[in-house]
Amino acid sequence: MEYVYEMPEEMLKECAQKGQVERFEYDTFTYDEGDSKPLKKGAWVYLPYGYDPAEKYDILYLLHGGGVNEDWWFKTFPDTVTILDNFFAKGLGKPCIIVTPTYYRGTPEDKAEYVTEHFRFELRNDLIPAVETKYSTYAEKDVSEENLIKTRDHRAFAGLSLGSMTTYRAAFYNNYDLFAWYGPFSGCSGPKGDHDEDVRRICETLKSGYEKGLELKYMFCANGDKDIAYADQTEVMKKTLPLCPQIKPGENYDFYIIPGGVHDMKAWQLHLYHALQIFFK
Repeated sequence: MEYVYEMPEEMLKECAQKGQVERFEYDTFTYDEGDSKPLKKGAWVYLPYGYDPAEKYDILYLLHGGGVNEDWWFKTFPDTVTILDNFFAKGLGKPCIIVTPTYYRGTPEDKAEYVTEHFRFELRNDLIPAVETKYSTYAEKDVSEENLIKTRDHRAFAGLSLGSMTTYRAAFYNNYDLFAWYGPFSGCSGPKGDHDEDVRRICETLKSGYEKGLELKYMFCANGDKDIAYADQTEVMKKTLPLCPQIKPGENYDFYIIPGGVHDMKAWQLHLYHALQIFFK
């Protein structure tokens, strides 16, 4: 794959082969220790053009950044949908289902450092089972833990900024057995984070996972060299590589950097555009 640093113009033109974005609602809990309360939450689901319930689809769970919600990718920035329609119409990647949830729960505990890790419970126990019971994925509507682990090669997780931190903490560190593909865009430890602790957790997650026969299919890190999160994420991954033999640059890992790229949607759409050329292949 050849990296580009500006979204190709043809990706932003109206596409005849339009996917469908629909609302998905599900039941979950706050999972706060000692005081877990029921919640009703929503997400948006992108179904590629020609979606057929009789077929099996790979699935990407895609998170927003801080201070916004599940509307970000598809409703706040509807050109994301146009990019996806063109992307799949041109055969640049395998058509997949994309789900955009939110880690926010509308409670006083919804602070950044808390939700990035705490989302792991909702993700595993409620969101994935609800989505993959309704839509046609490789789980084939069997959402038992055993089957979700068995089908992890067909499940990816990515997110931007605070969602990138959540990609590491909720999806990678805590639910590695459910996902084989990762896209952390613009963030890792965060401004208050411990870089060495994240290095330790990345190495520990992969060592433990590989001992159980769970390989990393790909980690596609992405950032811009003028992004506020650039130094954070690049330092963590630079320290990780020599300590973690399971990560093999060019085989199951790359770090895409946009020259002059900043912490904005233009960059994050480019990150998604490249990640989808890698995921599920």
